[in-house]
Amino acid sequence: MFKIAVIGGSDSVVGFKALGLDTYEVDSPEQARKTLHEITKPREDEYAIIYMEETVAAPILADIRKYDERPSPAIILIPGRDGPIGLGQSALQEAVEKAVGSNIL
Repeated sequence: MFKIAVIGGSDSVVGFKALGLDTYEVDSPEQARKTLHEITKPREDEYAIIYMEETVAAPILADIRKYDERPSPAIILIPGRDGPIGLGQSALQEAVEKAVGSNIL
């Protein structure tokens, strides 16, 4: 069975926990990197989608890019409590350009 996870600061993940998603509170880039690698290890109940707060993702983008070519999990960058910083939008734009061949956004 596939699951959904959320990685971010405590203020950002608390609402997702109320919705029943698996949440992982992180305080540092190293903790975010370790959590990402831990929850993406192959197992019976894999995560199909991992939402990650943009501010947490920014320092570990190289690690996140390693998952771009894999079908699962889809790592989706979301704005944090303080609003978007543009990483999620640019990731979406890159995915659209790759799929369509040009920037239609």
